[in-house]
Amino acid sequence: MSSRQRGNFNYKLAFKLFSSFFFLSAIMDVLAEANGIFALNLLKTLGKDNSKNVFFSPMSMSCALAMVYMGAKGNTAAQMAQVLSFNKSGGGGDIHQGFQSLLTEVNKTGTQYLLRMANRLFGEKSCDFLSSFRDSCQKFYQAEMEELDFISAVEKSRKHINTWVAEKTEGKIAELLSPGSVDPLTRLVLVNAVYFKGNWNEQFDKENTEERLFKVSKNEEKPVQMMFKQSTFKKTYIGEIFTQILVLPYVGKELNMIIMLPDETTDLRTVEKELTYEKFVEWTRLDMMDEEEVEVSLPRFKLEESYDMESVLCSLGMTDAFELGKADFSGMSQTDLSLSKVVHKSFVEVNEEGTEAAAATAAIMMMRCARFFPRFCADHPFLFFIQHSKTNGILFCGRFSSP
Repeated sequence: MSSRQRGNFNYKLAFKLFSSFFFLSAIMDVLAEANGIFALNLLKTLGKDNSKNVFFSPMSMSCALAMVYMGAKGNTAAQMAQVLSFNKSGGGGDIHQGFQSLLTEVNKTGTQYLLRMANRLFGEKSCDFLSSFRDSCQKFYQAEMEELDFISAVEKSRKHINTWVAEKTEGKIAELLSPGSVDPLTRLVLVNAVYFKGNWNEQFDKENTEERLFKVSKNEEKPVQMMFKQSTFKKTYIGEIFTQILVLPYVGKELNMIIMLPDETTDLRTVEKELTYEKFVEWTRLDMMDEEEVEVSLPRFKLEESYDMESVLCSLGMTDAFELGKADFSGMSQTDLSLSKVVHKSFVEVNEEGTEAAAATAAIMMMRCARFFPRFCADHPFLFFIQHSKTNGILFCGRFSSP
C-alpha cells in the first residue's frame, strides 16, 4: 500500500469513527430527552397523592419497555413510542443502538458507586418467541427472553422470577411478585428492578446528625435524623417557582443528586406542575449555577417503592399492549400476545457515608473562620433526581414527602 493509499485509508477510518461517534452522541441526546420527558410524566402520575413518597427509575423502566417495543407493531408500537417519547427520534433501530451504548456506559464495572439494573422478559413457554427477537434482546439490552411454565407451574414461575431479581439486586428486592400476581392466563411478564447505593463525594459527619422535625405539612411534623454538612456546592435559585436547587455529587462525580427544595411558603405541587423536561435541563445546568459555601441539612432516609405499572401506562396512552385482541406483538411471536404485567420496584438509601479523603477535606473546610453561609435546609417535602453526568440520563426520580 502506497503512502497516499495509507493516507486515504487513515482519513476514511478517521471519518468513519468520527461519524459513528457523532451519530451515537446524537442518539444519546435524543434518548436522554425521551427518558427525561417520560421520567417527569411518571413523576406527576405516580405522585398524584401529594402526601406519598415516590421513588422509581425511569431509565430502567424505559429500557425494559423498549425491549417490548422492539417486538411491537402497528398501533401498539405507535402508542408505546408516544408514551416513551421514542417518536422524537423516528422510533427506529437507532433507539435500540442508543440503549445498547447507554447500558454499556451505565453498567460499566470499576465505578465508585453500586448500581444494579435488572431487566428481563419472562414468556409462557407454549408461545413460540422469534429467534430474531431473542437475539435482539441479548444484543441491545444484555437481557434474555426466558420461557416459563405459567400454565401448570404458576407458583414455581413466580418464585423463580423473585429469586432472579433478588440475585440481581444484592438481595434488597426479595419479593417483587406477590402471591397471586401471576396466573395460568399469564403469557408475558416484564420485570425491572433497580438497586442503587452511592457514597457522597464529601461525606456528612455522623457526629453532626441529630433528630430534627420534618414539616410534612402545615399541620404535621415528624422526627427525622437530619444530616448536616458545610461545604462548597453548586446551587441556584429559581425565582419562577421559589425553589432552591442543590447539586450533591457522588464520589467520582459520575453521578449527582439534584435536589429541588421549594421555599416553605411554596407547595411542592406548584413545582411539579411547572416542571417540564426543557425547564429541568435549563434549571439544572451546572455551568449556570453558582459554586458557593452552603450549610446543608438533609434527612437520612431509605425508600423502597413498588408499582404495578399497568394502570399508570394506560393512563398515559399505552392501552393496546395490555389488551388481548388489540395488542400486536407480531415482531416477538406469531402467537397472539398481550402484556400481562409490568411491575417496578426500587430501593434507595441516603446516609452520611463518603470517602476518607473527602472527609479530610471537609475537616479542613470546617476550620475556616466563622461567617454567614447560605442555608439549604431540607426539613420539608422536596424532589430529588439522580443523574448520570456523562449521558445526562435521569437514573432515578423521587419525592420525599414524609419520613
